[in-house]
Amino acid sequence: IAAYAQHGHAKLALKLYSQMKQESVVPDAITFVTILSACACLQVLEQGKQIHGHIVRGGFESDVIVGSALIDMYTKCGSIRHARQVFDKMQIRNVVSWTA
Repeated sequence: IAAYAQHGHAKLALKLYSQMKQESVVPDAITFVTILSACACLQVLEQGKQIHGHIVRGGFESDVIVGSALIDMYTKCGSIRHARQVFDKMQIRNVVSWTA
């Protein structure tokens, strides 16, 4: 997923993420950060929202790096309101979350 996302193949990264979910492989924080980057690149807000739901259900909502990736994705998809909601809910913020 990361190889595709980092080398301009965000659509393939999303496709691989879907396949991973279909095969019941549980994503981790790194997977979420990477796939959120692909969503941001493609500006696919609805898919980003779905992945946000996976993050919540997976218990990664409190991860500061995942939270910062969510802020970045929402911002790049044009949803400043959602980005701000994520930021406001973050219990821990770092320089990345403040500058996202």
